[in-house]
Amino acid sequence: MTRLAVAGDRTAGAGRTWPDAGAADDGALVSLRQFAAWWDERHRAGRFRVDRIPFDALDSWSFEPRTGNLGHASGRFFTIEGLRVRDSGVDGWSQPVINQPEIGILGIVVKEFNGVLHCLMQAKMEPGNVNTLQLSPTVQATRSNYTQVHHGTGTRYLEHFVGAQRGQVLVDVLQSEQGAWFWRKRNRNMVVLVTGDVPVHEDYCWLTPAQIRELMGVDNLVNMDARTVLSCMPFAQPREDEAVTGDEFRDALVRSYQYQPQAAPVGPLHNPGAILSWFTEAKTRCDWTARLVPLGEVARWSRTADEIRHDEGRHFGIIAVRVEAGTREVRQWTQPLLSPRGQGRAVFLVRPIQGVLHLLVQARPEYGLMDMVEMAPTVQLLSDSPVGEIADPFPRDLMAAGTARVRYDNLLSEEGGRFHHALTRYQIIEVSEDVPLDVPPQYCWMTVRQLTDLLRHGHYLNIEARSLLACLPSMC
Repeated sequence: MTRLAVAGDRTAGAGRTWPDAGAADDGALVSLRQFAAWWDERHRAGRFRVDRIPFDALDSWSFEPRTGNLGHASGRFFTIEGLRVRDSGVDGWSQPVINQPEIGILGIVVKEFNGVLHCLMQAKMEPGNVNTLQLSPTVQATRSNYTQVHHGTGTRYLEHFVGAQRGQVLVDVLQSEQGAWFWRKRNRNMVVLVTGDVPVHEDYCWLTPAQIRELMGVDNLVNMDARTVLSCMPFAQPREDEAVTGDEFRDALVRSYQYQPQAAPVGPLHNPGAILSWFTEAKTRCDWTARLVPLGEVARWSRTADEIRHDEGRHFGIIAVRVEAGTREVRQWTQPLLSPRGQGRAVFLVRPIQGVLHLLVQARPEYGLMDMVEMAPTVQLLSDSPVGEIADPFPRDLMAAGTARVRYDNLLSEEGGRFHHALTRYQIIEVSEDVPLDVPPQYCWMTVRQLTDLLRHGHYLNIEARSLLACLPSMC
């Protein structure tokens, strides 16, 4: 067995340097200094181990002889199958894909303490995390997990999200996950408000939205599942009275969160009707189809004793791991993981328009999405290519311009329960006001408020766009 790395130079592990809290600690139950001590203690107490193993060492997982699909003996959790894409009626290409049809819960419990809202966050181990522990929602569980198919212990705090005793629902929406690696995967993003006593387990901590905003500046700390739920929380956004500070970029960003009537002197470039028409038009341009096929029929991919890999070493691989985790519902298990080749990159290009920050949004097709197209960052790459290698010349030239200014730049992890060390470099880059408002048809300038309003519904913003929206408040 090969020991997998569980830490790196850019990780939020024990002993790292934490941001100064400043006003973020106002009204908080614990300071960020106390949080850092708690985080270090959870690392020391964890007893975590992840080892790579050959496929034949998987327990209860096997390749189905007829199809070649890799699945669990229970028929639950997920399967590794094949995806075939046909472009304009002609066979294009095929690849492995994760098929997880069940809908899990990603939920955050919120409660007021002395008039200040707090979020109950979890220090959660996932086998694919580059640094083992990451800050996660209160509940992060597949349906197989919270119905205890694994015969482990129950999911803590689940009662606040399902059943007669659940809290007041503030957010409840189905959102997609990576369309390049999942087949039509969705999770239920929830936020519930509680008023009664909530005993706090040692793996959990109450943090304010302002504190979480500060922690968004730490590499590989706030996990993907927390980011997607946080992006759907309108009450975690900047207040209207924070709009004027003299910092032109910051003030334009705060105004971008606010409702701006189209007829106002300062308003959005496009109204909601125009945006929805643009998005619908983008879907009609798709002339490809995608469907599941047996994994054994996927061309140009080969299976060895310990990996399914592309014949040219591109894209990603499928590996198997054995996991030991003292803090999980099950203390030991085995499973497959998707292992990307290199880091991804997700970039929103932004610029003020009449004093209101606008984001350049891309209508991006992805073959595993349920609705074919979702709104995405301006640039989205599965590997962190140099600017000069970005295929689309429009964003490539804007990013290469000497006037472009990086406003946010952090390395964040993707889903550690299904992906091994999947890292994406998330950036917000401000471009010059000389950049034209008239853009190619797959792009549209939108305010933050216009994007967050769409998060009340599923199938509009992809997971990378939601991650960047969750990061934006850290710049205010």
